[in-house]
Amino acid sequence: MKDNIQLGDTEFANMMLVLKQPVTQANHKEFKFLDGTETGEMQEIAPDIWAMPAYMQEDDDFTMFFLTTQIESGETVMAFATGETADGNFRLSQPMVTGAGLNLLHQQQPDRAKRVLKFLNDISKADEGDWRLVD
Repeated sequence: MKDNIQLGDTEFANMMLVLKQPVTQANHKEFKFLDGTETGEMQEIAPDIWAMPAYMQEDDDFTMFFLTTQIESGETVMAFATGETADGNFRLSQPMVTGAGLNLLHQQQPDRAKRVLKFLNDISKADEGDWRLVD
């Protein structure tokens, strides 16, 4: 594996942001992307699964959502999902590893991907999460 993995690199797709605490009713407002002005705040879409838009524009069919959920190990991770409308219903795709979702966003909207990565790095710098390489 190469050193200094960057957004857009194939290896970056295997990076996962693991949160130190789960998102809850008590703390979900602390996870506002862009101060909530453009995208809103985390909303619980199913028990212990929270989502918030990372990229959503009226004139673009591509959408990307932050998704926090618990994985088999019991840890809470920041994942991503795309949004799609089918049969008049809006739904999210299967969750993607943090890096894979960021790489997909980077292919569609490079500037937004950089802002999303900064947001996630700020979570890590605040000691609220850790980046890990996953298989």
